[in-house]
Amino acid sequence: MTAAWSARPVIIEAAINGATPRSRQPHVPRSADEIVADALACLDVGASIIHHHLGDIQVDGGGDRGGEGASNGRRVAEAYLSVWRRVLQVRPEALLYPTFNFHDDASHDHAHFEPLAASGLSRLALSDPGSVNLARWRDGVPAGGFVYTNSADTVADQLDTCRRLGLGPALAIYEPGFLRTAVAWHRAGRLPAGSMVKLYLCHDRGAFGGTPFGLPPTRTALDAYLEVLDGTGLAWAVSVVGGDVTREDVAGYALDHGGHLHLGLEFYDGDRHPTNAELVAEAVELCVAHGRPVASSADTIAMLGLPPR
Repeated sequence: MTAAWSARPVIIEAAINGATPRSRQPHVPRSADEIVADALACLDVGASIIHHHLGDIQVDGGGDRGGEGASNGRRVAEAYLSVWRRVLQVRPEALLYPTFNFHDDASHDHAHFEPLAASGLSRLALSDPGSVNLARWRDGVPAGGFVYTNSADTVADQLDTCRRLGLGPALAIYEPGFLRTAVAWHRAGRLPAGSMVKLYLCHDRGAFGGTPFGLPPTRTALDAYLEVLDGTGLAWAVSVVGGDVTREDVAGYALDHGGHLHLGLEFYDGDRHPTNAELVAEAVELCVAHGRPVASSADTIAMLGLPPR
């Protein structure tokens, strides 16, 4: 570890629910009250960023799925803000961001980014810069017809929207090609300020019975991603899909190479049933063991160079 890296605070992001079912993780927060309590608990023990889906919060009767258009974007935004206002009343410095608005036909939009930015409470958003097969096992091989699709034009719209609204995007890297796209935007000088790369390393068992995607959670895989990132100066975090980040060798390796940590029950699939706050506390202990301080939300804002609200 270099002296510069050892002094760099670690950004810990807690992705607290996603589509994780209670049948797999009983502590996953689903209701508004649970999401608020969970977010605050994670912030209290060391997280500086909270990412969440709406869970059981209804938008036109459909949770995260609420129909398309600007008017629905406002309704989806208000559902998120109903949580964020309560969190920010206690922790005004906290950073929170949503997922996309998904529809029953598996399409998605980001019409809620605009009203979230207009609220003055949003500083982060997201972009998934590519497409990936998300399959299930059948007779020992991947099967199914679902492709999570983000065309090059869709990615451009996501990133241009973030730049226009002054939102720092979390760049979810499912496959190596996603990172090549993000780096191309960076080299063109068009990646929005505040961008942060999230490297999703996936176990062979996938997440919640699905098949694996991308690269496995190994040092060699992380080295491949770091080669692509070399020279960009982009902040990056390691995440483990279908596993337990802080108990993986790759997490300590990431900390020793200047990385940050992305964890939480959205992707957790270990052999126990922790809370999100317990996972964050374990991440803090790992940072201490590797001689890295933990970033506050204020540190994170400065490190990412987020535009002011």
